[in-house]
Amino acid sequence: MVAKKDDHSRPRIPALTSKFLFFVILSAFMLINDQRNDYLSLLRNSIAIAIYPLQSLVEAPSRITTWIEKRVVSREMLIEENRNLQDQEKINLIILQRFASLEQENMRLRRILDAVDRLNHEVEIARIISTNSNPYRHTITINKGIQDGVFEGQVLLDADGVLGQILHSNFLTSEGILISDADHAIPVQINRNGLRTIAVGNGSFSKLNIPYIPNNADIEIGDLFVTSGFGGKFPSGYPVAEVDSIISDPAEQFLTVSATPIAQLNQVRELMLLRTAKNE
Repeated sequence: MVAKKDDHSRPRIPALTSKFLFFVILSAFMLINDQRNDYLSLLRNSIAIAIYPLQSLVEAPSRITTWIEKRVVSREMLIEENRNLQDQEKINLIILQRFASLEQENMRLRRILDAVDRLNHEVEIARIISTNSNPYRHTITINKGIQDGVFEGQVLLDADGVLGQILHSNFLTSEGILISDADHAIPVQINRNGLRTIAVGNGSFSKLNIPYIPNNADIEIGDLFVTSGFGGKFPSGYPVAEVDSIISDPAEQFLTVSATPIAQLNQVRELMLLRTAKNE
């Protein structure tokens, strides 16, 4: 017995109905007619205008996100640029400060070189590398030593006057004592009349004591004390101090006299080591 094949098992091809054919033909006609005469442009424009708010609403989150990202990136770039500019400004200020320091150092060296030309002795320029931290001890360390010919008792000068002398000389460095140190005294004389005395340090960079001046001595405010040459260490004629105070007490045998050092004792950085006379 032969079984019949089921009609439902065979694939069916959709029928091209009259309605489908009608709409296909109508669509083709409208497309061709629109391409030739542009009848539907008004309709398309109207539809585009109608759906534009909806498109804008749909695109709004993306636009807002993009706008925020740009603003954040722009703000971060501005912050970074501002930080870089501030750092560069600090660097420039440091450079300018260094230039100012070099300019001042150049001016000091010029003054020293000008002073060298006026001296009757050979000198060597040295640099102060440290000072004594004890406020009652006015000593310095310079970058010259025995290998440079530095010796104990050698006179120290700046561009204006006498600074002090060498206390100890090592191979590479030397220690000097300033005329303002309480343990230092230097023979001086008044440049105007030759009155001799000594200038004694008292621990002040701005004052020297001038003892043993008789009450009837010829001394005036503004008189210049220069080295007298007595004692053999300091050659004569170098400026030391200028009289700034004279107190007379009839009950005392001597005047109370103080003088201001000519040299910049607490400001100098470069100094001169006095050697031998040029005509020797």
